[in-house]
Amino acid sequence: MSWAADGSGEVLARMSLAEDRGPYPASEEAYGRIRCPSLWVHGERDEVTPWQMSEAAAQATGGEFQLWAGVGHGANARYPARFNTLVRAFLDRHTGTPPPVKRTRSQRPKRALYLSSPIGLGHARRDLAVTRELRVLHPDLEVHWLAQDPVTRFLSAHDEVLHPASARLANESAHIEAEAGEHDLNAFQAIRNMDEILIKNFMVFQEVVEDGDYDLVIADEAWDVDHYWHEHPDLKRAPVAWFTDFVGWVPIPENGAREAFLTADYNAEMIGHVEANPGIRDRAIFVGGPEDIIPMSFGPGLPQMRDWVPAHYDFSGYIIGQHPTSFGSRAELRERFGYREGEKVCIVTVGGSGVGASLIRRILNAYPIARSRIPELRMILVTGPRLNPAAFALPKGVEARAFVPDLDRHLAACDLALVQGGLTTTMELTAAGTPFLYFPLKNHFEQNFHVAQRLDRYNAGRRMIYDQSDPERIAQAMVEELAAPRAMRPVEADGARRAAHMLSDLL
Repeated sequence: MSWAADGSGEVLARMSLAEDRGPYPASEEAYGRIRCPSLWVHGERDEVTPWQMSEAAAQATGGEFQLWAGVGHGANARYPARFNTLVRAFLDRHTGTPPPVKRTRSQRPKRALYLSSPIGLGHARRDLAVTRELRVLHPDLEVHWLAQDPVTRFLSAHDEVLHPASARLANESAHIEAEAGEHDLNAFQAIRNMDEILIKNFMVFQEVVEDGDYDLVIADEAWDVDHYWHEHPDLKRAPVAWFTDFVGWVPIPENGAREAFLTADYNAEMIGHVEANPGIRDRAIFVGGPEDIIPMSFGPGLPQMRDWVPAHYDFSGYIIGQHPTSFGSRAELRERFGYREGEKVCIVTVGGSGVGASLIRRILNAYPIARSRIPELRMILVTGPRLNPAAFALPKGVEARAFVPDLDRHLAACDLALVQGGLTTTMELTAAGTPFLYFPLKNHFEQNFHVAQRLDRYNAGRRMIYDQSDPERIAQAMVEELAAPRAMRPVEADGARRAAHMLSDLL
């Protein structure tokens, strides 16, 4: 059994030219010896190899031929989801694979497939909060999670059901870490370089949704699903709710005209997808409010974000895993965690990836300086699952832990936190009213634009520039934030409930 795309006809052309005996006689003889089923795919606008060559090869082999209108050379590379599903259907037909057995709605409870972005555990925490609220509205709802490590560990700890196909997903977090440098991650380029991972994971998802007969797909920044279903609306198999906390790729000015062109091109493609196929997203939910949209355009000749996003999204308000108002009093939390009376507790946490190691070392060097000015200062370092606490030289007064299961409560109880620029942790601190310093990753457009815009709106945190923050400057900022905490705007507590009601309409 065989299949080919585009350039397969080049062999046919070379053989016919070598023999010089009319149109493809030697090739017809060679191809005629092929007895297995074959599939030939060619782009109509291929300027490298004429599509008639693949058509002739299909005729010679008795195979199937598809001519894709409006497509150029490398049809399988330009439209991999379409090509992969075509090949899968071809194989199913010729291997006798039966279609999945579907059950009627009367035979089963409602069922949702939840896709939670693996880039940081913040998505998982908010997605679990939404799920719990959705179960209040639909007690019989089955939720299956298609997820990757470390999200799978988090969900398993909360007794959620992981779809077995989760084990087949390519790990996006490992790719992101491989793209990172010293406190540096070009998030746009990292996503752009993730095509092979995204198409693999989309194909896993597509098989799951076709076999699972789901009433709803909930996609929290599942870029692959959103992209390929918009490119191929015929692949859509269930209502889909799309979640995101930012809209719009943004170039880092220092990275020049090429990145500005590419981000605008990506934005234009997304806008075109949504406007050409508005029915793909049955509900698009922006995690936040209209004021959280950055006041920029999507690129030259493209709409302003604050004009376009409200026309295409509903707003849930911010969704926090569990709001600090439910934790009890700060005094009770401090007693529970063994924080001593009179001490100033500083927590350092840099997320679930290894990119934070350099920031940790710089903060550890700042701690003795800060403690010389604040003798009662105690520091708790949370390295996360990918960094070994033993890898760091800890000054006296610093304790390190790899994992803290109730970290959000520690953040609500402490006096100061030092973190990266990720949205979840900074918003947990904002909701708790805890002073914090945050260090956005270099070249990370979301942290430097979208998150910073939101934190400014809440008057939360002091933004630190990593390259300008030596230990002395970090220590000074710590002292100043502890001495004069700022008044932050309250963070809404009903975001998960509002989002669940929006999803409920789709079930």
